Amino acid sequence: MGMPLVRFLFRKMWNTRWLTLSTLLGLIVAVSFTVSIPMYSDGALKRVVARTLQEKSTGLPAGSLLMTYQAAGGEKTDQPGLQAVDKYIKQDIPKEIPFPYKAYVNTRSIRGTEVYPEDPSKVDASRTRSMTLAAMSGLKDQTEITKGRLPGDKRSDGIVEVVMLEDGMYQNDLHVGDILNYPIYSGLDITLRVQIVGSFKPSKETDPYWVQGFEAIANNLYTSESAFNEGILKDQNVPLNNSSWYYAFDLSDIKTSQIAALSSSLDRLNTELYQKLKNTKVTISFGELLSSFRTQSLQLQTMLFTLAAPMIAMVFYYIVMNARQALDKQQSDIAVLRSRGASTRQIIMIYLMESVILGTISMILGPLLGWFMSKSIGSANGFLEFVDRKSIPVGLGTDALLLGAGAVILAILSTLIPAISYARSSIVNAKRKQARADRSPFWQRWFLDVVLLGVAGYGYYLFNERQMLTFTTGLTTDQLQIQPFLFFVPAIAIFAIGLFFLRIFPWLLKFIGWAGKRWLPVSSYLSLTQLSRSSLSYYPLMILLVLTLGLGVYNASAARTIDLNSTERTLYSYGTDVIVETQWTGTPEITPNTSGNGNSGGAQGGMQGGGIQGGGGGAQGGGAGPGGQQKNAKIVYSEPPFEVFRTLPGVENAARVLQTKGNIVVSGQSAGQGRIMGIDNVDFSKVAWFRNDLFPAHPFKYLNLLGQYEAAALIPTNLADKYKLKPGDTFTVSIDDQTIDFAVYGIIPYWPNLYPDQAPFVIANLDYIYDQLPMIPYEVWLKMKPGAKVAPIYNKLSEEDIAISKIKDVRTELVTQSKLPTRGGVFGILSLGFLVSVIVSLIGYILFWFFNLSGRVVQFGILRAMGLSRRQLTTMLLAEQILTAGLSIVLGIAIGKLAGRLYLPFLQTADNVTSQVPPFRIVFDAKDTQQLYLVVAFMLLMGAGLLLWQIRRLKVHQAVKLGEER
Repeated sequence: MGMPLVRFLFRKMWNTRWLTLSTLLGLIVAVSFTVSIPMYSDGALKRVVARTLQEKSTGLPAGSLLMTYQAAGGEKTDQPGLQAVDKYIKQDIPKEIPFPYKAYVNTRSIRGTEVYPEDPSKVDASRTRSMTLAAMSGLKDQTEITKGRLPGDKRSDGIVEVVMLEDGMYQNDLHVGDILNYPIYSGLDITLRVQIVGSFKPSKETDPYWVQGFEAIANNLYTSESAFNEGILKDQNVPLNNSSWYYAFDLSDIKTSQIAALSSSLDRLNTELYQKLKNTKVTISFGELLSSFRTQSLQLQTMLFTLAAPMIAMVFYYIVMNARQALDKQQSDIAVLRSRGASTRQIIMIYLMESVILGTISMILGPLLGWFMSKSIGSANGFLEFVDRKSIPVGLGTDALLLGAGAVILAILSTLIPAISYARSSIVNAKRKQARADRSPFWQRWFLDVVLLGVAGYGYYLFNERQMLTFTTGLTTDQLQIQPFLFFVPAIAIFAIGLFFLRIFPWLLKFIGWAGKRWLPVSSYLSLTQLSRSSLSYYPLMILLVLTLGLGVYNASAARTIDLNSTERTLYSYGTDVIVETQWTGTPEITPNTSGNGNSGGAQGGMQGGGIQGGGGGAQGGGAGPGGQQKNAKIVYSEPPFEVFRTLPGVENAARVLQTKGNIVVSGQSAGQGRIMGIDNVDFSKVAWFRNDLFPAHPFKYLNLLGQYEAAALIPTNLADKYKLKPGDTFTVSIDDQTIDFAVYGIIPYWPNLYPDQAPFVIANLDYIYDQLPMIPYEVWLKMKPGAKVAPIYNKLSEEDIAISKIKDVRTELVTQSKLPTRGGVFGILSLGFLVSVIVSLIGYILFWFFNLSGRVVQFGILRAMGLSRRQLTTMLLAEQILTAGLSIVLGIAIGKLAGRLYLPFLQTADNVTSQVPPFRIVFDAKDTQQLYLVVAFMLLMGAGLLLWQIRRLKVHQAVKLGEER
C-alpha cells in the first residue's frame, strides 16, 4: 500500500471524523461488552471457588491430591520404578498443576508388625504393641521435639533411630531410650533393632501436612528419610509396603481458562503413575471439584451471553448503520477514485486499513472499559442498583481477549462487505444506484419481518406449552430461576414488530397525506413528500430506536420482575423480619386417667357438642378396659418472659406466633393434617409482611374479625371450597389429643409463611388455643427498625437468661441472595444493557440527523430561495423528526411493554407455575420509563437544536449553486 493511499486514508478519516469517532465508539462498546462477560464469570468463579473451599474446609482441604503405592503380598520393591515415580511426583506434578501448595508430604512404611522390647526389665513386655516403621518428609519443619532428639541420617551400631508422637508413647507405655525388636517376615527373616531417640508433637495440628490424622500415626516409628531409603530399603532389601504422596493445592486463584488443562492433567495422572510404578494410583483428587467449577462457569457464561446477545447484536447493528452512512456519503468519492485509476483492491485496502486501525484502538480501550463493566456487573444488587460491596476479583484472561478479537473481526467484516460492493461500482453504477434508492430493502422483498414474527410467535407457543423452559441453565436457585430464551425470543419479537411497522410506514404517510391534503400547511406537506420519497434512508434510525427502546423497556421490566418476585417469595416464606425460637423448659407431668371406656367416652363427649374433654378422653383413654386406669405423661412448659422482646435494641414490634400441627375435622370428615397458627391479632398486624393485593379485602380487616370472637378462625380458600364452608360454620381441630372448636370468620387465599397447596391452615387467637391446651412453645416474630442488627438481640437475651435455640433473619437471606453470582450477573448485564441501549440510541439519533441535515444543504437552499421562511423550514424538519423518530420512540416503548406482557409471565418456571406463592406479578417501574422519557426528550431537543443550528448557518447564495450535495 503506497504512501499516497495512506495519506488519503488519514485525510478521509479526518474529513469524516465524526463518523469515524462514532464507529470507534461502537467498536469499543462492542468489545467491552463482550469481554466483560468472561471477565465477570471468571471473577464469579473465584467467588464460587472461595465459597466451596470454605464449605469444604472441614476434613481434607478442597485442593487435596493423594497418590498411593500399595505393595502386593510378597512383592519385592521395584527400586528404579519407585525413584521414577517419586521424581515425577516431586518435580513434574507442581509444573502440571501450577498452583501454590500449602503442604507436601511423602510418607513411606514397611509392613507393620508386633514389636517386643530388647530389655524386658525397662519396658513392660506383657503388652502387645503393633508398630509400623516409617519415614515422613518434612517432619523436622512440622514438629516440636518434646523429649530427646531427631533421629540421625545414618544407622549406628546396627540400630535404627526413631521418634514417636508424644501421645503414641504414652498410649504404648514407651520412653526415650527404649530399644525394640522389629521382626521382618517377608522371606528375609531378619530383626531390626529400633531405638526411640525422641518424641514430638505437631507445631500446628490443623496444618494439612497431618493428612493421616494423629490416631493413625500414634503407633508409627519414624526414622529419617535417608536411613529408611538407603539403609532399610536398599541395603537390607526390606520391601516397601506403602508409600503415599500428598499435596494440598491452594486453588483460590484459579481461572476459568485453566480448568480444562488442569482436568486433563488430573485425568492423565493415574496412567502416568502406573506406567512408572505398578500399583500406584490417585486415591484422592480434586477432579470432581474442577468439573463442578467448569460446569458452573460455563453455565454462567452461557446464560450471560444469551442475556447480552440482543444488546451486542444491537451494538453491531449500530456499527453497520454507521458504516452504511459513511459509505453512502463517500459513494461518489469511491466512484471518482475508480475513474482515476484506483483498483478495487486498493479501495478495499483503504477501508480494511481504516477498520484495522479502529479495531486495534478498540482492542486496547475495550478491555479497559470491559474491566469497569465487569466490576459494575459484580456490584449489581438489583436493576440499575449498584452497591459498594467487596468487588469480585476480575482479570483479563485469554478467553476474554479472544472473544474481544472475535467481536472486532465480526465488526470489521460487517463494515467491509458493503464497502467491497461500493468499491466495485463505477460512477455510472453509483448514479444508477442513487437513482434506484427507492427500491424496497432486501428484508421487505424476502419477507424477513414476517418470518421473524413467525419465529417469535412459535417461541411464544413453546413457552406457553412449557416446552422451551426445559432448557434450564442449571443455575436455578430456590430464589432465582432464569431462562435465557426469555430474553432472546422477545428481542426477536421486538425486532420483527419494528420491521413489520416499517413495511406499513409508507402507507401510513400516504394516508396522512391523503387525509390532510386540504388543511395541511405547506411545511408539513413537504415533510410528508420528503418522507414518502426517501423513507428508506430513515429506516436504519427507526429500527435502531425501536430496538434499543423496546429492549430497554423489556429488560428493565424483566429485571424488576425477577427482583421483586424473588424478594417477595423470600419475605413471604419468613413472614416477618426476624424469627426467634427460644428454649422452653418443660417438666413431664403424669396424669391418671380413670374413664370407664376411653373410646366410648370420646365419642359420647364429641356428640354432646363439648368435644374437648370427650375427644381428649377418646384419644387418651383408648384401649383401657372397663374401669381400667392408664397414666399419661404430658410435658408442662414454662413460658419465658415475652415482654422483654418488645424492648430489645433495634426492635420496632414483637408478636407471639404459635406454629403447630393439628388434624382438621369438618362436619365429621377429616380434612387431614394442617398447620395451626395462633396469633395476637394486634401484635401480628405490626410485625407480619403482607402484600395487600393477595387478599379480597385489606388483611387488617381479617385480623379485626379474629378480635370479634375468641373462637374465630381464618381458613384458606381451597379448604372452604372443598368442604363448602361459609363464614359462621364451625369445625374442630385436634392438637396433642385435645380437640378445639372453631368458627369460620374469614376465608383467605394466602397468609404469611403458610402455603395452602401444601397443607390446609387455620389462623386463630393464641389465647383461645392456650385456654384449651397446655402451653406449647411459640416463636417470636420481630419487626426491626431499618438497618438494625441481630447481634444486640443475642446479647440482650443472654443478659436476661433467655436461651435462643434458633434465629432466622430475612434480611441476611436477602443479602445472601443478592451476592449470588447468577443474580449479580443477570442484574448487571440487564442494567448495562439498558444503559448501552440508551447511549447507542442517543448517539445513533444525533449522528443520523447531523449527516441527514448536512447532506441536504442544497435542498434547504433551494426551498429558502423559493420563498420558504426559516420558520416554515424548521416546522417542516421538526415534523420529519416527529413522524420518524417520534413514531419510533412511541412504538419502541409500546412494543417493549407488549413483549413484557406476553413473555414475562413465563419467568415462572415449569415446576412452580401453579404453586408459586405469592402469585407472580409483572412490574413496569415508572422510574425506568421516566429515565427513558428523559433520554428521549434530550434526544429530541438535541435533534431540534441541530436543526436550528443548521438552518441558522445556512447561506442561501452558497447553497444554491451548481454541483452536488456533499
